[in-house]
Amino acid sequence: MNVILCSINTLKRLYDISAVEVGQHFYWKIGGFQVHAQVLITSWVVIAILLVSTILVVRNLQTIPTFGQNFFEYVLEFIRDVSKTQIGQEYGPWVPFIGTMFLFIFVSNWSGALLPWKIIELPHGELAAPTNDINTTVALALLTSIAYFYAGLSKKGLAYFSKYIQPTPILLPINILEDFTKPLSLSFRLFGNILADELVVVVLVSLVPLVVPIPVMFLGLFTSGIQALIFATLAAAYIGESMEGHH
Repeated sequence: MNVILCSINTLKRLYDISAVEVGQHFYWKIGGFQVHAQVLITSWVVIAILLVSTILVVRNLQTIPTFGQNFFEYVLEFIRDVSKTQIGQEYGPWVPFIGTMFLFIFVSNWSGALLPWKIIELPHGELAAPTNDINTTVALALLTSIAYFYAGLSKKGLAYFSKYIQPTPILLPINILEDFTKPLSLSFRLFGNILADELVVVVLVSLVPLVVPIPVMFLGLFTSGIQALIFATLAAAYIGESMEGHH
């Protein structure tokens, strides 16, 4: 009997850890603005992970790279390939931006799946991946939109806006609407996939034994990485499109 009660309590704790609180947030007031504190906390953790890991690798670079240095060089080469493929020969200045987007989203998504955020209790809401908040995905999409316009204006000046009336002025409203829907689609694609993955795991944990949701959680790690790649690839494609001036 004690074994059964212990098993029930263990499963209950696992269920509580896997639960998702929807619509509740832990607020801070900063400079008259109300912000989601849990998003700031988890974002700072993600940034710290990226900074610390980078500092540990680059502080002692070797001619023959060690495992850590070799891994980071591979990641850099991968990001350069994505940027070059989508932007073209002028990809160089955009590698840091595309790399930042990819790494932040990738580590954010994986932190939500691997780190036991829900063990830390907050007065309201819960800790989760930063990309689990629509405000984060919108901010990332707006940064991409700003970079998109900056790339076009820096290369072509005011002549950049002539693309809105090409090949005919009749398409002006459609071309303007397209530029506004790009960041919107980026934001909802990322947010929707991350939130859907968490909800699927929660439903499975509540319906079936834990041995069934675990493979789904590992599948979520794969899809989270794919989402980071898709976001970075589309961001690079939009930047390359604005520099080329065609749709």
